[in-house]
Amino acid sequence: MDRRWVCLAVLGPIGVAALVYVVVMRGFLYADVTTDHGLAWPLLGALPLFVFGMWLLTVSASRIALLIALGSTAMLVGSAFETFVHFNPGVLMEPWFPLVNVLGLTTDAVATSTLLIVFATFPDGRPEQRWQRIAVIFLWTPVLVGPLTLLTSPHVVMSQFIGISGESIPNPFFVPWLEWAEPAVHYLVVQAWAAVALGLTVLASRALFGEPEVRARTRVMALAVAGAILAFGLWTFVPGLWGVEFLVYASMIAIPVAAIHGILRYGAFDIDPGDRGARVERSSNLLITVVYAAGVATPALLLAPPLRTLPAILLTTLLAVVLLPARSWMQRRLHRALFGDRDRQFTMLSELGAQLERAGDPRELLTSLADAVRDGLDASWVRIRLASTDAAFAAVPIGVGGEVAGDPVESCDLVRGEETLGRIEVGPRRRGDYGDAERALLRTVAGQAAASVANVRLTAQLAEQLDELRASRERLVAAQDDERRRLERDLHDGIQQDVVAQIAGLRLARNRLQRGELTTEELVELQDQARETLTDLRELARGIHPPVLSDNGLVAAVESGVSRYPIPLTVEADAAVRAERYSDDVETTAYYVVREALANTAKHAHATHASVELARSNGHLRIAITDDGRGLGALSPASVSSGGLANIRDRVAALRGTVSVSAAQPSGTTVLVDLPVDRPDRPADREADPVG
Repeated sequence: MDRRWVCLAVLGPIGVAALVYVVVMRGFLYADVTTDHGLAWPLLGALPLFVFGMWLLTVSASRIALLIALGSTAMLVGSAFETFVHFNPGVLMEPWFPLVNVLGLTTDAVATSTLLIVFATFPDGRPEQRWQRIAVIFLWTPVLVGPLTLLTSPHVVMSQFIGISGESIPNPFFVPWLEWAEPAVHYLVVQAWAAVALGLTVLASRALFGEPEVRARTRVMALAVAGAILAFGLWTFVPGLWGVEFLVYASMIAIPVAAIHGILRYGAFDIDPGDRGARVERSSNLLITVVYAAGVATPALLLAPPLRTLPAILLTTLLAVVLLPARSWMQRRLHRALFGDRDRQFTMLSELGAQLERAGDPRELLTSLADAVRDGLDASWVRIRLASTDAAFAAVPIGVGGEVAGDPVESCDLVRGEETLGRIEVGPRRRGDYGDAERALLRTVAGQAAASVANVRLTAQLAEQLDELRASRERLVAAQDDERRRLERDLHDGIQQDVVAQIAGLRLARNRLQRGELTTEELVELQDQARETLTDLRELARGIHPPVLSDNGLVAAVESGVSRYPIPLTVEADAAVRAERYSDDVETTAYYVVREALANTAKHAHATHASVELARSNGHLRIAITDDGRGLGALSPASVSSGGLANIRDRVAALRGTVSVSAAQPSGTTVLVDLPVDRPDRPADREADPVG
């Protein structure tokens, strides 16, 4: 069982029983015996701290939470002991009273020591410097007041808050040879001013001379404690001064308020993030209600002796109405600190959905997302980065909300399925720090926006691919037209003229044959002309589809042009690739891709050597054309957009392959082509035939 629940189960009933006893005794049974009911301190001083301590035990397992619960419980037990002695004076003469009196002295000392430690080590119970940690240990010395006075004083030493002197009450437990230590015990332990001064020194050193973060975290509590010390000092040394009691009890109420501020702003008392939920809010509302009731009842309790019943009721009612807005404000602030500004966040989520539905352009969508996240989280700036194809995040943010300054404080990835689309990065919050509610909201927004980002990005990619496809088709049509015109020109200017000349020669030969003038040499000449025309036709056909490609396969067709290439060229392929035959479309595309790449190398690269590597792997034919030329800088814009590389990309894209161009090592360029050869949407590959 958690120790905090054990402490709550033990300290809670003790404190409640002590409070009930005080209220019953002073407020009901002996209300008419004395003009001073004495309920101001237990109800206005001890009760708010007790409720705060019990509340802390429900939400925190820290040592400092236990100290507050223990100290406030000791305050109520001390008030119960004072009430018991005040209304039962006969016990002072009982022989066992000196032992019971130790209980009263110890409870007051425990309250003093625990609260001093809480104040000195606020908000997390861990001082930063070594001397401060040593000083905190000495703050427990007042707890020794009971045993030390019992042994060193010849009379009973009673609490000054009882209002009864114990000098006339003998102490049978007194040890005479320890009497010399009585003055030191009185000034160092009974009065406890040394411990108070030491605790305030630790707190002041941290609040005034600590690190900037420490000063900020302790500032509010230091001011509340300073006000309480001033009030108690006036109450002790200037008794009867008008308004001092109001100041004392106001300072006691201010201490829990300062502690709540530390919890909500700086996470004081090590309150677990998981506990800052509905259970915390319910217990916190109880604390706020007690503080509100204490503020309402303070004037009536302090002015009860001179104030009549009706004016007291009217004053209490008036204060209840006046302080009600303050109570509502505290509850709203608490709810906002625990859960964030839910209304604004819900509004942001609903508006974000509509904005994401309306946004069609990626930049417009991401800008709307960044603005919504910035407003919903109260962030100083929001930046959204999209992931590139290599899973790295874009260096230039796509959507920005606010002026970006510094590194992000929080971030959340935009994930769709198993794909990371981007990341939302947020800067520091304008007011306070990000809590679990804000982080949960960021994750919710990222999950909601991921689908829209994926859809819009896919739409943009499809539009880009459609534009590229349209441009590719236009280039293919243009290339076909150019090829047709080249064939027409070659046929018209070359073979057609040869055929016309041969027809004219045949006509002349026929006429000479009729006249008996035809010779054998003329027929041989006509035969040679026909043979040359056939050779020209074969050369023309080889430019369209080389016979060696159909007869012997891709590797042989690539190697057939090695001798005619203007620079040294090597072709590398293993026996399996050489023996395998692929479909006509794959072989034709691969052949012309190699020719086009080598033509670009010969024209632009100024290379001294080139190589072609062919490999088969996982249903793909991979072709690498590498040179040692000038590198990527040698590629002209025309060759990239509409020249050789564009033709290569168009041919490869038609077979759903990929093309990448990269720098070779140590110099030059590598064109890597990947063609699928086992696609289910086309006929199966041809059987491998033996070459020859």
